Amino acid sequence: MAAVNITSDILHRQIKEKGMLRFQRHYHVTDPFIKRLGLEAELQGHTGCVNCLEWNEKGDLLASGSDDQHAIVWDPFHHKKLITMHTGHSANIFSVKFLPHSGDRILITGAADSKVHVHDLTVKETIHMFADHTNRVKRIATAPMWPNTFWSAAEDGIIRQYDLRESSKRSEVLIDLTEYCGQLVEAKCLAVNPQDNNYLAVGANGPFVRLYDIRMIHNHRKSLSPGTSAGVHTFCDREKPIPDGAVQYYVAGHLPVKLHDYNNRLRVLVATYVTFSPDGTELLVNMGGEQVYLFDLTFKQRPYTFLLPKKCHSSGGNVQGELPPHLEKIKQQANDAFARQQWTQAIQLYSRGIQEISKNAMLYGNRAAAYMKRKWDGDHYDALRDCLKAILLNPAHLKAHFRLARCLFELKYVSEALECLDDFKGKFPEQAHSSACDALDKDIKAALFSKTSSSEDKKSGGAIRFRTIGRKDSISEDEAVLRERSYDYKHRYCGHCNTTTDIKEANFFGSKGQYIVSGSDDGSFFIWEKETSNLVRILQGDESIVNCLQPHPSYCFLATSGIDPVVRLWNPRPESEDLNGRVVEDMEGAAQANQRRMNADPLEVMLLNMGYHITGLSNGGPDGSDEDEGSEGQVQCRPS
Repeated sequence: MAAVNITSDILHRQIKEKGMLRFQRHYHVTDPFIKRLGLEAELQGHTGCVNCLEWNEKGDLLASGSDDQHAIVWDPFHHKKLITMHTGHSANIFSVKFLPHSGDRILITGAADSKVHVHDLTVKETIHMFADHTNRVKRIATAPMWPNTFWSAAEDGIIRQYDLRESSKRSEVLIDLTEYCGQLVEAKCLAVNPQDNNYLAVGANGPFVRLYDIRMIHNHRKSLSPGTSAGVHTFCDREKPIPDGAVQYYVAGHLPVKLHDYNNRLRVLVATYVTFSPDGTELLVNMGGEQVYLFDLTFKQRPYTFLLPKKCHSSGGNVQGELPPHLEKIKQQANDAFARQQWTQAIQLYSRGIQEISKNAMLYGNRAAAYMKRKWDGDHYDALRDCLKAILLNPAHLKAHFRLARCLFELKYVSEALECLDDFKGKFPEQAHSSACDALDKDIKAALFSKTSSSEDKKSGGAIRFRTIGRKDSISEDEAVLRERSYDYKHRYCGHCNTTTDIKEANFFGSKGQYIVSGSDDGSFFIWEKETSNLVRILQGDESIVNCLQPHPSYCFLATSGIDPVVRLWNPRPESEDLNGRVVEDMEGAAQANQRRMNADPLEVMLLNMGYHITGLSNGGPDGSDEDEGSEGQVQCRPS
């Protein structure tokens, strides 16, 4: 993690008003605390799966909702139940929220009975019942600066807005995704930016996450003709143009073109959770069927479309200069791990070096080689990104040019791969007839020959386009344009598995979001460093599946839940305490097993969830399927 001046901060804590609280929040999650994180207590009280957790603003109360249709408010520090009430729902509760500025008196719940209920905890009564949705309500969102307003997302594809000051006690349709995406779209999650409450993130089935400007939606409503009812026409009306800048789409650049393959394998992509960083500048998405992705909302970047090496220009960075001694040592350790075929360890070491010096082409090129060898979901796309970065820093980087062609081929951009390979041969004629070059050329031409129709070709004007899979009329033209304009991710976090439930969360951990945490289908939860994407800790959090992870607002304190009918609390354990039995020591083995699990046959996954042991899916170990190190001929994939 980045160095900090703790002496200066301690001084400011003593002399500045409110300095103690700022100091506490700044240092409440640190590397030593993460390494000592362990189970403090299990809160017993529910009789069904605990599907949602929520801290109040001060962090002295924790609310939970369950399949038993009850909500419980806990005193987490004394491990006691304060309030237990039946919510009036007739099905599983999926979301629970404290209403801001209500003195922790008002609690909101959403459930599988398609209803949203508002409860007064002081009298343990349900004071409002909204039945406007027509399918399961999956998430409730509130805004710190809007004390009487909240939103809901449901599987009818609609986002509704509620204002408890309205006498009608009815909700308003804010966004209707079915107008854009067809009747099969389901809204799964939503979140409000904590720093600018006008921005609302929405996740649904499919790889795209949408970020809406609520102000522009309402302004668009007001611009409708006086005779048009706002209750009938919504922001997503097909007949109305989309206000410029009212919505932005975000997607992991390699996912749209993988949809066809995923659908054929019954592998569903769905955003199961979205949340903003504490400063509101980043968006975190747990993509069901795939990985966890971090999007930068300030420095946006388009998906890495095909760039011919001849179009790349040097940025004047540290191209091939010598690394500082400590980074040279890290690079050598990474190279040694690569030689031992420990791809994940090599990737993490290269990433640590890149975090310290971001303009070294060799580190990017070497990490690309490790990604290509590991071959986890998304690795070839990350390798492509690294190759392009290496070429930008050093246009003469031979291996990066060749690996770029290989990545394009593996990502099914066959025409672009051939063009890139031809350019490689022109730039490096001495390699034009190497065995690796000839083999790739043969593979590319065979793939081109096997294409049966031009509609399968993903090349369009030299750019990677996001084509619609399925019926042509399933999405509107406006939706297709918005998808074309999507922004790509900044970081990817992998190792967990998210294929079984559609409520699995991922969250920022720390006052500055220094860490990322996510639940997993293997009963564990995973912790990564945010900036390096390195996996640093795995803890066993449930007998079956961990779905919910809610960090405390001020302390290094984490609440989790899942299939077990309990809430678990985690904090740094004393150094004198016995060995933490919930730590998963073989992190790489667990991550590899989860990768195989995500790509397993659906029947195998079902049997695994029922408790059957399936070789290769329930334990870790090295993947022996990687090709021999020397298989690329003269253009080796080994690091520099």
